[in-house]
Parts: sequence; C-alpha cells; structure tokens
Amino acid sequence: MEVCIIKRHPLRAAKAIPSWPSFSGVSQLVGSTADGRVTVYVDPSLGAAGLKNAQDLLADAPRIVTANDALFGTTGGPVNVIVFALGGMTDGTGGADHMSCDYVSGQNIEVDASFGSSMRVSALFEAELSECSMGGNLCGESTGESLSRWCAMAFSANALSDFATGPTWAADGMPNFVDSVDPTDRNFDATGCGMVFLSWLMSKAFGYSLTQVTQAMVSDGDAGTLASLYSKLTGNPAANAWPNFSAAVKGLAGGVQSDDPFNALVTPAPAPNPNPNPTPTPSPAPGPLTSVTELASMILSAIGADLVAGDTEAQLKADIQSILDAN
Repeated sequence: MEVCIIKRHPLRAAKAIPSWPSFSGVSQLVGSTADGRVTVYVDPSLGAAGLKNAQDLLADAPRIVTANDALFGTTGGPVNVIVFALGGMTDGTGGADHMSCDYVSGQNIEVDASFGSSMRVSALFEAELSECSMGGNLCGESTGESLSRWCAMAFSANALSDFATGPTWAADGMPNFVDSVDPTDRNFDATGCGMVFLSWLMSKAFGYSLTQVTQAMVSDGDAGTLASLYSKLTGNPAANAWPNFSAAVKGLAGGVQSDDPFNALVTPAPAPNPNPNPTPTPSPAPGPLTSVTELASMILSAIGADLVAGDTEAQLKADIQSILDAN
C-alpha cells in the first residue's frame, strides 16, 4: 500500500490567498497534500476545534481524491478548501459550496466546520469535489445534487445522515422526478426522489455500483433523467422506471426513513475500478462497497490525525473501532 505523506505547516498566512465564494476573513494555511492537489486553510478564529477539523481533512484528502478519481474515471485538478463557520454553524449543517462545477473556476471550496466530527467535514468536501468532477454536467440540477450527496454518503459512512431529503419526498406524496429533472439543486422533493432512486438501483434488486451509476449519469449529461439512467443500466424501457420504482417504494416495510431506504450502503456492490470504463455495463457479480485498501487508508488517516492532535491511546482505539463498525 502506498503511504501518502502529508506536508503540514503550523498555522501561517498563505502567500497567495484563494478567492473564496463567500469567506472574507483571515485564511490561514494548514498544509497541502504531497502531490499538491489539495491545499487546506482554516479560519483561525475557530480555535483548536476548527484546526482539528482542518488537520483531519488534510490527512483524509488523499483517500477522498483517490476514491473520487476512481469513481468518475478521471483525474481531477488541484483544489483549495477552507474550513470555517459557514452560515454561522460549527456542526456541519452550514453545508459547503464552490463557484462552479469544474476545476478551473470551481476549485476554491468552502466547507462548514463540524467540531468533534471531522468525517462530516470530509463528507462536505467530497460533495463539492464530486461536482467538480462532473465537468459542467449535472451539477446545479436535481440529478447532480442527488449524485453528489450519494458520493458524500458513500465516502463517509453516511456522516451527513441529518441532511436526508428522501423522507421529505415521501412525506410530500412522492412526486415523479424520475421522468423529469428539476433545474435547481434546492428542491428537496427532487433531490430526495433521486436519493431514493439511486438507493434502489444500488440495492440487491439490481446490484449496480456507485461507479457504474456515476459514470452513466455523467455520460448522459444535463439532459439525462433518472428514467434514462434506469434504461441505460438495465436495458429496459425508460417508461418502466417510474412505475417499477414507485411500486418498490410503496412495498418498503418501514417506508422511506432515510436517503438509503433500500440499504444500498450495506449491500455488496462492486468496488471502484482503478481504471473504470467511461461507459460501464452492469456487473452481475458485485463485490464489497468498501475495499480492503480503502478501509486501510481510512484507518491510517485516522491514526495520523490522532497522532497529530496528541490524542490518547484510548481515543485512537475508539476512532479505529468506529471506522470498523461503520464498514
């Protein structure tokens, strides 16, 4: 296994401060990954808790970037990311943002701090990073929003479960956003429909991987619907997507209580291929959702972050156990 060496610099002012989408305070450099693809900053007014979030994100960045590249079948560009109290929040609920869906004008990413829960920060980072990898497609639409949230969910063991929109969609009468796309990323019903639909496609009923879903959606582009995604993956008529999906949802014993009511996160699915086919075909033989390599990377990242923070042996063991329990 290749061990990523992180260059860390104690808090010091960056020589060239990125132009952030909204943050206008002091940006202090925390460090860059060895390959220079991710540079992390923090708002120093957050104190030790904010710095811990930023240091943990820096340690976790190689895992996220590598997995994101494999997921999309592309190599992303360099990004800057700042951890601060986005929306005045310090529990992750402030979300994340960037200017556009590419690595040219959207490379400066803002993520909300989440004191005591750095995996939520990693999840927010992946949500924006995945949108950069969409190459101008999907991002800003309900389909792209659902996909970015699924990427964040899969890469963080659902650390942002409180962001769920599936239950809202179900409570609002299950409006049909399978046959149409909402041209915004702020419609909870449209996003929720997409989250539950992707859960269905990646469940035992079909067994498609997030890699297959991701690359099929990106290749379909802005005009692609969830119905066309269904047809592309299954070979069945797009007209069958909504009636089959809605029937499956109505058949759920517990209803829609989360963004993953079909339990795709705990259903074996093919792990990301290091050289994925841009137009993948369904695989009848799913593999583990979290590979041994990914799990080892997560554990090494946690150990590194705890050592940097000076955490106790008990805390280190607890962090490792939480990763094992979640995967």
